[in-house]
Amino acid sequence: MNPATACARVLLDELVRCGLRDLVLCPGSRSAALAYAAQDLDRAGLLRLHVRVDERSAGFLALGLAKVSRRPVAVVTTSGTAVANLHPAVLEAAHAHVPLLVLSADRPPELRGTGANQTMAQPGLFGGSTRWSADLGTPDATSSPTQWRSSVVRAVAAATGALGGMAGPAHLNVPLREPFTPDDVVPGAALDGAFAGRPDGAPWVTVAQPSSTTRPGAIAHVGRTLVVVGDLPEPGQAAEAVAWAARRGYPVVAEPFGAHDRTLVLPHGPVLLGVSDWLDRHEPERVITIGRITLSRNVGALLRRPGVRVETVTPTPDWTDPSHVVAAAHPFAALAERKPATPDAAWAAAWRDAGAAVARAIAGLDLDWTAGPRLAATIVASLPAGATLFVGSSNAARDVDAGAAGRRDPVTIVASRGLAGIDGCVSTAAGIALAGDGPTYALLGDLTFVHDANGLAIGPGEPRPDLTIVVVNDGGGGIFSTLEYGDPERAGDFPRIFTTPTGTDLAALCAAHGVPHVRVEGAAQLAAEVAAAPSGLRVVEVAVEPRHREVAATLAEAARGALAH
Repeated sequence: MNPATACARVLLDELVRCGLRDLVLCPGSRSAALAYAAQDLDRAGLLRLHVRVDERSAGFLALGLAKVSRRPVAVVTTSGTAVANLHPAVLEAAHAHVPLLVLSADRPPELRGTGANQTMAQPGLFGGSTRWSADLGTPDATSSPTQWRSSVVRAVAAATGALGGMAGPAHLNVPLREPFTPDDVVPGAALDGAFAGRPDGAPWVTVAQPSSTTRPGAIAHVGRTLVVVGDLPEPGQAAEAVAWAARRGYPVVAEPFGAHDRTLVLPHGPVLLGVSDWLDRHEPERVITIGRITLSRNVGALLRRPGVRVETVTPTPDWTDPSHVVAAAHPFAALAERKPATPDAAWAAAWRDAGAAVARAIAGLDLDWTAGPRLAATIVASLPAGATLFVGSSNAARDVDAGAAGRRDPVTIVASRGLAGIDGCVSTAAGIALAGDGPTYALLGDLTFVHDANGLAIGPGEPRPDLTIVVVNDGGGGIFSTLEYGDPERAGDFPRIFTTPTGTDLAALCAAHGVPHVRVEGAAQLAAEVAAAPSGLRVVEVAVEPRHREVAATLAEAARGALAH
């Protein structure tokens, strides 16, 4: 089956699974694969096909079909001006909250901007008028049908406002390469088995459908459920997520962000998940992610495990699923369910015992106080009650994730995880300090700190934050040493183009801005500097040797040893 045919069939099959019953088709060559797939589904009685010559009329026909039925209706066009002719209907759908879906065939990306016939920049053509839009990527022999199905569900969820947003138009741009005609099937034949969706005929992702008059349904109970909590828009939401899991008796692996009771989560969870043979013996039936999971490769590998059902809880009208493995998406309001459940007690206890064993093993390691996770643990343990800690996006966040565990009294940990860049971290931390009502700290690497050194430039008449910035100076971007670029055989290329050391004298930099600076020489001094509530803006520098790869391997080995039975 050629890639264009396979993609078209999967897209339309998933639309039918999501409730599509009407599709409006306009003529064209680039959209031929979609046309063949639509005709097959029409012949099979799975949808009703409407063919119109004029795309403007087609768009408004689709809008009329969707306006009262409230079902999503798709309109399919070829590339070029054909897509632009849908714009009036898209605008009306946006302002009238009608679930209109645009599937535009397109030339492949390498033809854009070359003067190729009937080729323009179609992605984002409708601007802010769509609730959601995406460029699917050109199908080829390596493409994943799960990505195609997941993209369709996102489009339908956005168009219908399934997770609390307003209904409206969504746009899925589909670049295709020849051939466009079916090459191994006859009209009406079933989808090729390799491209079949879920065997029960359900959508690839089941999306909860809350309404203004009903509460969202409770999340079904599965005994062997592991909850993974990531970054959430509001710090208090992490506490809600952890409390819900605790009521149900589910073990929790949590990224460090939020203001939750950290004694309720598995200590060093990402390290525990790296012990694959233990995980094989204690694999969950289901993993529920809550929020955006961005820090650990071990968590990502867990979500991709064959046979593990993945569901997600989201506080937004969208959900996080970079691997296209999520089977069900629930609104955050579903966590308001107070009814306890009966977990698999022995299995849950095994997870908690494993977490405790890994914590003991890591606590017993003979690690230097400047090792990233040990340093992070010292800082988090020394924070005053009610403190807020902003962590940088690279090693700082991961060191806190791997090293800090078990604190019960309230501290709030936040980070810029929307795009996880190192941009503006000094200024962001200053803003948090100026807006907050408790002691505020930041933990940054030297590259992140220097990248926003202008954040120290505060005019003499401006409000100054009460903020202590701890800068871990390892001479550049140490996070790259934990990735493939840090392999010993690539050592010759590594420092200049990945570590990118600046050689900046941080004391001199702070002096130029009139900001107090101190360089600490031991764990006790660091703890004392953190324990003192910030008064004004100051910088605490910790000089460390870049041993991130070695330390990560040491933690992983300790965890394997702790669970080797």
